[in-house]
Amino acid sequence: RSCNPPVGNLARGRTPVTLTTCGQNSTELYCFYPDQNLLHQVSHGCGQPRCTKCNANQPDNSHLPADMTDDFFANPISWWQSAQGVHREEIRLDFETEFYLTHVIAVFKSPRPAAMVLERSQDYGQTWRPYKYFSVNCTATFGLQDDLIEEGSMCTSRYSDAVPCTRGEVIYRALSPANKIEDPYSPEAQDLLKLTNLRLLLLKRQECPCHSSGLVEKPQRFAHYAIYDLIIRGSCFCNGHAEECELANRTGVKENTVHGKCVCRHNTAGDHCEKCAPLYNDQPWKPGDGKTGAPNECRKCRCHNHADSCHFDLSVWLASGKRSGGVCDNCKHNTEGHRCQRCKPGYYRDRGKPMSSTEVCKPCACQPMGSANATFSRSWRCHPKTGFCYCKPGVAGPNCDRCLMGYWGFGENGCRPCDCARDCDQHTGNCFNGYDNEPFFNIPIGGRISDLVQMPANESEEEWKWNDHEQGFSALRHPEKCVCKEKVLGSVTDFCQMKYAYVIKARILSAHDKGTHAEVVVKVKKVLKSGKVKIARSNRSIYPESWTNRGCTCPILNPGTDYLIAGQEDSRTSKLLVNMNSLVKPWKAYLGKQVSDILRTGCK
Repeated sequence: RSCNPPVGNLARGRTPVTLTTCGQNSTELYCFYPDQNLLHQVSHGCGQPRCTKCNANQPDNSHLPADMTDDFFANPISWWQSAQGVHREEIRLDFETEFYLTHVIAVFKSPRPAAMVLERSQDYGQTWRPYKYFSVNCTATFGLQDDLIEEGSMCTSRYSDAVPCTRGEVIYRALSPANKIEDPYSPEAQDLLKLTNLRLLLLKRQECPCHSSGLVEKPQRFAHYAIYDLIIRGSCFCNGHAEECELANRTGVKENTVHGKCVCRHNTAGDHCEKCAPLYNDQPWKPGDGKTGAPNECRKCRCHNHADSCHFDLSVWLASGKRSGGVCDNCKHNTEGHRCQRCKPGYYRDRGKPMSSTEVCKPCACQPMGSANATFSRSWRCHPKTGFCYCKPGVAGPNCDRCLMGYWGFGENGCRPCDCARDCDQHTGNCFNGYDNEPFFNIPIGGRISDLVQMPANESEEEWKWNDHEQGFSALRHPEKCVCKEKVLGSVTDFCQMKYAYVIKARILSAHDKGTHAEVVVKVKKVLKSGKVKIARSNRSIYPESWTNRGCTCPILNPGTDYLIAGQEDSRTSKLLVNMNSLVKPWKAYLGKQVSDILRTGCK
């Protein structure tokens, strides 16, 4: 819920500033009518005035500004008094921070002024605006209508009568029927209630009516302003996010003083809870709703425990559909991103640890000789999702520490292609005589070749894209699955319309990254159909066409597995081709028989 600090006397413990004080320079003699002798009807008699001396430097005879704001229960007869003969006097109370005002009460010892203005400042005294004008004649003095005649007027004659001559009150209520406010934290409410300074301008003195009844004393000895008590009721200003306040700006602890620094709740911060706490800026700050009671709490940014603060970014907020606008500051633990959700260049994500772990990002472990300096993004040293390094031509392995199959001579310039029909020794380049002893890869050839151009903004959701750079990064080093649309064995008519040049049963032996294309070595076990290219039951190569333009070997060909393969041929180069229109199915005896029957009887 929204919170409200308690209301107290803002004047208590704070000393007003006045233009004059009686007896400032020397002892003054002044006169007044005692409280008990004052009667509302002059005809009943006023009694005899009393005269005494005032000296600001003598404690027993001083009447200082602080006497207006002391405890009126403990010191009921202490008061402040101006110098004699002044017509214009100013009483100003300066606060150390912003407060909310509810009402003001001034209890006069002298007759109340014939004209007076109550003003407030919201910028520490640079500019002032009136709360209320007070006058025995509003129209004549200020050119305003009296609120006794016109409700809501800025001027009133209600508190300007000379009678009673002492203990007359002046009262101002900030919230009145004329000033109706539903939400006390709205901009309209703040404009009315918030203040940093308050001042009373006493503009015109008036005499007590008793002066006309045979006055013996000199009139000028009654010519002063005097106030018993100045009570300013209000509270610290907290935007609905606190219900208690503490000392602000080290102004000194005083009992029963209303302090100005809010003890903030709802994940807010600042002297007036006017902003969100450092790690809670995922949505715009709002004041509490005083009308509905909604707290409007600040929401924590999702920084995965890698940042101590975040800031609100309007463009991020709008781009998210006004769901999240927090951007984490100074991501730690080698992370980066709006939410510290990815690893910095030179580091990769350890999938075995939660994203909030301080050790989630590990440094790349690339072999300096085998890894490439000029990758698509120069700041990257390894793939930020897998940790695989970017290798020089012909180099393989997660850390770029060995030659690719079909390459040899690991060195500063990478590895050189084997000068063989088949593979060669990686250290000497000597050609192998056969494939029977070649190791099988245990990773599908149809692997995803990761994007090396741009890290997506949301890597957990977006697919990485291939960018057609003919760099030949081997799918064998990227185990993410490649999604291939499989060709299905449909009707006899569909199969025959494809006009496949060859149909074979073959076992996949190995794969070679040739830089701009792939070469897959197979062992042909059965020839169901052949075209212009002669096919023998022996080891030979087939060529996936989709290697470079899609970043995958499609269809997927798993080493060590027997397949039924039906595809096209390039008679000019005597190559057997495999593409997305090829029929590639793991070998089943019934499938072989079905295709044999179609070839024998169906396709004419």
